[in-house]
Amino acid sequence: MEEQPATLQEHLKKSKVEPELARLISSFAYIALDAQHQFPKYLRGTLGDKNKYGEAVAKLDEYVNGYLCDNLVKTGLVRKIYSEELKEPLIAHEDAPFVVAMDPLDGSSNIVTNNAFGSIVGVYRTDLPQTGRKLVAAFYKLYGPVNTFVYTVGKGTHEFVKHYDSEGNAQFYLLAENLRMPKPGEVFGLGGDPLDWDPAFLKFAKDLFRKEKLKVRYCGTFVADFSQILHRGGIFSYPSTKKSPNGKLRLTYEAAPMAFIIEQAGGKSWSGKESLLDAASADVDARTPVYIGNRHLIEKLKVALA
Repeated sequence: MEEQPATLQEHLKKSKVEPELARLISSFAYIALDAQHQFPKYLRGTLGDKNKYGEAVAKLDEYVNGYLCDNLVKTGLVRKIYSEELKEPLIAHEDAPFVVAMDPLDGSSNIVTNNAFGSIVGVYRTDLPQTGRKLVAAFYKLYGPVNTFVYTVGKGTHEFVKHYDSEGNAQFYLLAENLRMPKPGEVFGLGGDPLDWDPAFLKFAKDLFRKEKLKVRYCGTFVADFSQILHRGGIFSYPSTKKSPNGKLRLTYEAAPMAFIIEQAGGKSWSGKESLLDAASADVDARTPVYIGNRHLIEKLKVALA
């Protein structure tokens, strides 16, 4: 009989992840799984409200944010939660060990077309703002054709898939341990309006076709586009543009956690100035240009934009 892959809990224990951090990671994986059961109720429509960025709030955004926050608080492990969907951080337990930053539902624009969604989380021991170098864990949940969960605590990047045990209980089983980005890479995804890109970046994008022979893959959900790059190699970017010189994605909620994951998988991240893990801002809602991919492609990008 084929040996059963390790569960998420077993892998965390084997990897000697500190028990409280392991419990937080495992708890979030199953909290997000439970939240997904209610997705069909909230797939269409907006509330008519605006979030702190002036963007329309989808019903599913509000539901997922509330569900994740409420259940993270119930773990007793979270001191404070910073969320892309909260106007102010949520104060939880003063003596709890962790501060959480999250994008509870990445890919909201895909809701009406039933394309991929995701949740992104970064975990810190000290309060924000902090650089990504202070992350003690980062993970994401991809709600795709299958449910996958990817995490790092600085000891490699590991992927798990939801399946059922012999008693019919949902479990996350190890799918890939110590993921490494394939070289030289197959695909790329670039966000924003090409007519608004810097000419040097536009030329670089064309060279991804002409010289690097990469195929374009872009769906508008950072988690899903990131997963393409992680598994197939290549480059993802939502660059600085004329309209948005500081980029679109948020440093704390999205870019830093994903940079931690990709760099632990042998890739590289860049803000246009430095590694996204070194990028600093006094504003937890700050945006940043994002460039993530194989190391050689990021190095070529730096030369192209110099």
